Amino acid sequence: MKLQFLEPLYQQDRPVASVYLDTSRDIDEPDRAVEVRWRHLRDSLLAHDADPATVRAIEAEIGTDREIAGQHGQAVFAAGGRVLLAECLPRPPDRDSARYGTVPDTVPLCLQHAPDIPYAAVATHRLHTGEHGAHDEIEIDVSVGSWPISRVAPPHEIHERIPADDWPREAEQLLAELTDGGDGPRTGATEAIVVSGDPWAANTITRLAPKRLQDRFTKIKNGGRHQPEPGRTVLEEDLAGLFADRMRARDQQQLDAFQSQRARRPGDVEGLAAAVAALQRGQAQALVLTTPRPPGRRLWVGSEPNRLALSGHDLRAFGVDYFWEEDADAALIRAAVATHAELIVRPHDDPPLQDGTGVLLRYTGA
Repeated sequence: MKLQFLEPLYQQDRPVASVYLDTSRDIDEPDRAVEVRWRHLRDSLLAHDADPATVRAIEAEIGTDREIAGQHGQAVFAAGGRVLLAECLPRPPDRDSARYGTVPDTVPLCLQHAPDIPYAAVATHRLHTGEHGAHDEIEIDVSVGSWPISRVAPPHEIHERIPADDWPREAEQLLAELTDGGDGPRTGATEAIVVSGDPWAANTITRLAPKRLQDRFTKIKNGGRHQPEPGRTVLEEDLAGLFADRMRARDQQQLDAFQSQRARRPGDVEGLAAAVAALQRGQAQALVLTTPRPPGRRLWVGSEPNRLALSGHDLRAFGVDYFWEEDADAALIRAAVATHAELIVRPHDDPPLQDGTGVLLRYTGA
């Protein structure tokens, strides 16, 4: 998983407020519940010297996801009176939290981004229209995004009704946009295309796909209508089952490379100390984290993102005079962003990984 979306958090020198809040709508009086939760977090931020302008900027963002149905949450990061990054979370955070400090608390957001699989969900439904149902139309709902972050508020959606006679031509155009590898909102390296609904309409899409792309398709044999809840992706529950324990193709390739390095030189790539050493040198191609994360681990860090170490003594050896303790995972991710390393989240610690942490090296020494 690429981490460029976090770069705005590190491109300024002010302390950052990091807020995670349950904003679910599946309870009685959800607005009241969100208001009470936010009040506690707001008071905590002010008590930890967050400036009022930054707190007000976050407050203006809280609850802007109220049109999204069901369980979800928000992650909001702000500094200097402005919001740096705000995202809707596909599931509520494990706990509401607010932190104000030099190193943003990005770990829960990254874990909710993983495995970050680019997908398209296409639901088709046949309608009998006109007098006495003399004409057939194909109603389509399409959501395109990255799983699971776009379970809520997919970045691109389509809802159209097309005469059945025109469907083969429209399906061919839709298919080209979903698989051509372009840069538009409906294109890109889509790894999974899930098709459901009317058998003829769904079969038309898969039949038109070139043979080299057939393994991207999954057909769900259900002719019923798939109208998503407000703000949710099409075929959400089907996608949840399909993507359970699945990794993005690039992440899986890099994880295989990591396992190869681990077999040859485990001391260089496995464990917290190895990850710290590689990030210090800018040698990390990808940071590997397993879930759930070991709690309570700390690192010493300096103002430069790659100045991180297991102890303050180690940082002094780098000539760093001012340093402090931070959450280890937040410090690792900050260093990964600064050195353009990617993040691989391994859903199971099997086989066990020392400290639940590893690093794929860009290059290895002699």
